[in-house]
Amino acid sequence: MLSNLSRWLTYTCALLYAILGALLFLFPEQLAPVFAWKVTAFMTITIGGWCLGNAWLAYITARRWEWKLVYTSLIYLWLFGIGELIVLFVFRDKLKLEHPIAWLYFITLIVNALAAFIGVLDYLRLRPSNELSGTAVTKIQSLLAVAFMLFVGFLGLYGLTAQIGDIGTNAGIFPEVMSLFTLRSFGVFYFSLALAVVPYIWDRSLNAILHQSFAAYGLIVFITAAAFIYIHLFDFTERPGGLAYFGVYLAVGIPLTFVFIKYGTGVSRN
Repeated sequence: MLSNLSRWLTYTCALLYAILGALLFLFPEQLAPVFAWKVTAFMTITIGGWCLGNAWLAYITARRWEWKLVYTSLIYLWLFGIGELIVLFVFRDKLKLEHPIAWLYFITLIVNALAAFIGVLDYLRLRPSNELSGTAVTKIQSLLAVAFMLFVGFLGLYGLTAQIGDIGTNAGIFPEVMSLFTLRSFGVFYFSLALAVVPYIWDRSLNAILHQSFAAYGLIVFITAAAFIYIHLFDFTERPGGLAYFGVYLAVGIPLTFVFIKYGTGVSRN
């Protein structure tokens, strides 16, 4: 497995994301005007949902800390931190760092990127084994993982390349018009999730997929909760695309609950 330094940096990411996410999720109206760039309260609580989800993912990954089980969660976390820092750099002229919450977001991403740097160096030095252990996935389970990768990857790539005014950017799905800054941040989030599961094209480990699903489950829970809290922003009659925003998270989250009950969360039940 990777070094203890990598592990403790991952725990540190969990702590920082938990603090940041709790503040953004609980006080979106107050913190939206002073965040790192121009966002609405709903965007703020959604970003808070990402952060709380990242906190859970980083914590459960650091706790289990077995490379062949948790490596895709680490890949997601590393890509997310580096990607969001790149977005901040690209839009640095619109970056606002006057308020402590903005600095907390910035510092959290720096620690995340540091964890990625140390983690990659550890991987290149130690070359931990990724040999299959436990039950292998079925063809249907493998196809579902690939379908998730393609769909979420499309959303991420679209968020990274679309321009304001393109399909879905004018409150057609997300109920508010995003700036390019916000759209690119959303794109990094989805694209990182998609790239993290690419190894499952050839990795047949059911335990690894179950861990990734369980680690990412917090993202589904908190982002969906944020949407329900601000459900008044959705006009399903005039903008039915909003149903897709809810539907995707529910269509993934609800079945996963039954998957965990039947197969577990990626570790032995003994």
